Amino acid sequence: MSKNTIAVIGSGMAGLAVAIRLAAKGNQVSIFEANAYAGGKLSEFTQGKYRFDAGPSLFTLPQLVLDLLQLAQIPESDFPYIKLEQGCHYFYEDGTRIIAWADRAKFIQEIKNKLRVEPKVLENYLDKAKYKYENTAPLFVESSLHKWGTYFQKKTLKGLAAVPHLNLFETMHAQNSRDLQEPHLVQFFNRYATYNGSNPYAAPALLNMIPHLEMGIGTYFPKNGMHQITDSLVKAAKKLGVNFHFNEKVSRILHHNKVVSGIETEKASYSFSHVISNMDINPTYRKLLPDVAPPENLLVQEKSSSAIIFYWGIQKTFKELDLHNIFFSANYEEEFSHIFKTKQFYADPTIYLNISSKYKTDDAPAGHENWFVMINVPPNTGQDWDQWIAKAREAVLQKLSRLLGTEIAPLIANESILDPRLIESKTSSFSGSLYGNASNNRYAAFLRHANYSSQIKGLYFCGGSVHPGGGIPLCLNSGKIVAEMVG
Repeated sequence: MSKNTIAVIGSGMAGLAVAIRLAAKGNQVSIFEANAYAGGKLSEFTQGKYRFDAGPSLFTLPQLVLDLLQLAQIPESDFPYIKLEQGCHYFYEDGTRIIAWADRAKFIQEIKNKLRVEPKVLENYLDKAKYKYENTAPLFVESSLHKWGTYFQKKTLKGLAAVPHLNLFETMHAQNSRDLQEPHLVQFFNRYATYNGSNPYAAPALLNMIPHLEMGIGTYFPKNGMHQITDSLVKAAKKLGVNFHFNEKVSRILHHNKVVSGIETEKASYSFSHVISNMDINPTYRKLLPDVAPPENLLVQEKSSSAIIFYWGIQKTFKELDLHNIFFSANYEEEFSHIFKTKQFYADPTIYLNISSKYKTDDAPAGHENWFVMINVPPNTGQDWDQWIAKAREAVLQKLSRLLGTEIAPLIANESILDPRLIESKTSSFSGSLYGNASNNRYAAFLRHANYSSQIKGLYFCGGSVHPGGGIPLCLNSGKIVAEMVG
């Protein structure tokens, strides 16, 4: 087996994934993490008697995690999780409420009952989403788009043959409006643009494959919370001999004669044969590679949305809520215009509400709930975030109180807040963008940085700001792509 010495900068999902895969091949792998904990955005914290997953809350494609645990010979039983019967509860301003049932027939019946949409309309739409996913994911998600060999593989040819059916030249909203027509249902499926921080009125209709992840394959919940994913991957990495350097921020990637030679941290310099950055591509170039010409055309691309998140301990339980809940704005197009065009605060934001105590009951005291309350906002470009947070808090409380018929403010036992400034400082995500570049044009998949450096041999990149993109499944695939390149 090979014995490369490999440094991984950052311990987000992609960093952990690539470290596990390369260590399993016999390489000597060290992870350097600026924080005292692993996981990047997928961390946790406690607030009084309430526990919160700080970041990503949607779990799909659990097999990607199980594959990594298997490399460390950790049994599947050590990673307990369940498949959800209800994907999400949706609340509209006009009083309409929809449950996205995992059972396809049940969901189609729900839409017929609530929105009077004939089953065939939704069946055709979901079939098309499945077709897009199965024919393009192997190319756009599981392979490098920057290696010529990719385009001669059988799966690539299959994807190319599907091109006429992928709606490449229209937006998500355009396809949804034509195929679904019913306004509530159009808004329902437009929401999937937010899964990579994009705008459905600009993002390509190819992204309408995303619903298949939830409705065709399923959504899941780790029995010990989302942070169980981080804990399990760290356990697997350590079992395979990965060396963790916590509280050790990398300050420079070292190279000589266009070949990587190691890294420099605030504490010492280290020699490595390969370096993999799981850090956002912008600060990787701006801070760690100041003597390398940056790919400005990629770095200046439009960034994805960011978020303001309120973590509230709530002194009540709500039977009408589940793990995942969405409270829609009345004018979705105007909301996205504020986020991506005018970059101003929108007074009627769509609210995502996650309550892990619905399934992990010890995350809150009996009779209480832990609320993760999130709205999408523009990335940080110098806005007055303190003022925005105050406005957001008021708007969120008014909307939730109105739609749930209960005054929420008096129920809040304690509170923490996360905004784009903190997201950037804690995770090095440029401008607090959650997913790197946005996918607001038809060429977006090709406008992410490659997983390797074309200038420095032995330097690689993984994570949400490079190919194939942000979100847990894409980041885990990013780590896999890099591991296959390094060997």
